Amino acid sequence: MKIILCLLFIFSFTLACADTLYLKNGRSIEGIIVREDDATIELEVGSGSVRFFKKEIERIAKDSTQDSSSMRRKWDEQKKKMQDRIVKQQLEDEAKPRSIDFSRDSQGIFLKVLLDGKVETRMLLDTGATTMLITMDVADKLRIRLNNFQPDMKVQVADGRVINAKRLIIDRVKVEGVEARNVEAAVLLDNTDDLGFGDGLLGMSFLKNYNFKIDQKERKLILEKYR
Repeated sequence: MKIILCLLFIFSFTLACADTLYLKNGRSIEGIIVREDDATIELEVGSGSVRFFKKEIERIAKDSTQDSSSMRRKWDEQKKKMQDRIVKQQLEDEAKPRSIDFSRDSQGIFLKVLLDGKVETRMLLDTGATTMLITMDVADKLRIRLNNFQPDMKVQVADGRVINAKRLIIDRVKVEGVEARNVEAAVLLDNTDDLGFGDGLLGMSFLKNYNFKIDQKERKLILEKYR
């Protein structure tokens, strides 16, 4: 008997009709009634649900030609189309050239750089550096365990000094909304307080992802993602 009752419940649910609420303000909303009590009706509308007071409703109509499963398929198709449009728009936006303000002092061009979405830095732009360099202080803020590091490379800085460094990959490097993933970098393991490049160097391991142009007059860095 219990099995028969369950089957009847499942059958009645899958054949549930689409519902249209006609409101007293003239609007109508199509969905599936999922909950009802003495005062309210809750209507599933695809992206969520909306609760209405019964006193707001003029009448309720059921469409016998459309069951709940076909309506949900329709909603899924609409969601997919919307997601596809969002992804397409994001790709188009990323492809547009971005103009980024920079500051300048005697050392060169400085940019605000966000690492892994959480650590804000000020870096010297260096098109002659093959990789991005960060200081031990920045690595510590990124929670990189420096005590586990052994130097595996040496870096020559502008004043001629050769500094021990350790290679790593930074997941996300963002400059004014322009983001690159899996950027090669190196942590400078020796004292770098007097090098004059702030939190590090933004080198070609980031810039190689873009066509770039430096407008010294307007103090703009223009980045355009490769198509």
